[in-house]
Amino acid sequence: MQDASPSERKSGLFLAFEGVEGSGKTTQVALLAQWLRGQGHDVVVAREPGSTPLGERVRATVLDEVALHVPARSELFLMLAARAAFVEQVVRPGVAAGKIVIADRFELSTLAYQGAGRGLPLDEVAMCNAIATGGVTPHATVLLDVDPDVGAGRQREAGKSADRMEREDAEFHRRVAAAYREHAARVAGIVRVDAEAPHDEVQRRVRQALAARFAETFAAAGFISQ
Repeated sequence: MQDASPSERKSGLFLAFEGVEGSGKTTQVALLAQWLRGQGHDVVVAREPGSTPLGERVRATVLDEVALHVPARSELFLMLAARAAFVEQVVRPGVAAGKIVIADRFELSTLAYQGAGRGLPLDEVAMCNAIATGGVTPHATVLLDVDPDVGAGRQREAGKSADRMEREDAEFHRRVAAAYREHAARVAGIVRVDAEAPHDEVQRRVRQALAARFAETFAAAGFISQ
């Protein structure tokens, strides 16, 4: 969250989890939130798009209406409209109040899905995203790195009903995965975690990676790197 002051950084934290479909984001967010709450932290768990009245309506339109044709640029601006509300109504107030805000997806999803996946120019996508966020970015983004075929297999095994995005073909999801890895290699603040392991082991890796960046917060929560 680039515009946070030093005092805000000490009192609150904004973390985002990213990854392809089936990477385990929702599970890992829940496990981390549960653990942090057990250590006395005030944690807000959120999802994108969603977590605001506007965001949930956008989610219902863009993801849940599987037969709806949404042009790529329309999809982009719907996602960014939801993000602008999310930043103003969830992220900024949460961090200012000293909470740890953990988001299941944020801006990196837009670069990967609407940029690489849909083929929209990345520089234009990034510029539009910056307007929506007002320059707010996560203090760290955890990328759960999973091969998209592995993720798809996990979803099939779980019997999950596919949303509109998940129904895209394998090549689309390979472009998304490649974009995630490319950004992780060159963008500061992205923590890449190998997530092709049991949930408990992935969670250990997540906590270890975050403890290396936020020693004060995670030391206070009793984390010991192993």
